[in-house]
Amino acid sequence: MSSDQDSYAGLPVRAFLDALAAGTAAPAAGSAAALALAEAAALCAKAARLSARQLTADRAAALTAEAEQIRGRAAALIDEDPRAYRAVIEQLRHPGGRGRGSEPMAAALSEATEVPMRLVELAVPIAGLAATLARNGKETLRGDALSAGLFAQASARAAATLVRINLAASPADPRHSRVDDLLAAIDEHLRS
Repeated sequence: MSSDQDSYAGLPVRAFLDALAAGTAAPAAGSAAALALAEAAALCAKAARLSARQLTADRAAALTAEAEQIRGRAAALIDEDPRAYRAVIEQLRHPGGRGRGSEPMAAALSEATEVPMRLVELAVPIAGLAATLARNGKETLRGDALSAGLFAQASARAAATLVRINLAASPADPRHSRVDDLLAAIDEHLRS
């Protein structure tokens, strides 16, 4: 998307869902995973804001600020994912046969992997925030905090799937093991 006015992230929910379901290349799974992570961060921000008495005002403010920062970063990836994947689509359509398996395609897939990789990375602190808020936040918001952790985990697992698909022809790429380590960290947060 080229401008804020044309942003997928700026669409009303129903319009975004319509765009997601449309027969077009974008938005797709990466944008959906980014939205899920932004929702998880928003739930953490809500739980932190409303838990000032349980956490202390300063701690609640710090957790809220962290969640809001990640929410903004995740929301930006809703639009970044289709931009990053555009080069892959162009390679698939290239008349010279530079489709799957070519060097230009491998480079495009590697570049497109950066957005889902950032989603997995951002999901780790959100899972940690969610766990902290579920344990120490306002009791009536425990369901929101736990749900935030599950949304973060789902977003990360979806994004990790995209990383693995994009890098399937590059089994030695270190992002394979990095994504596994990040998913394990998320799982550990949610078990605590």
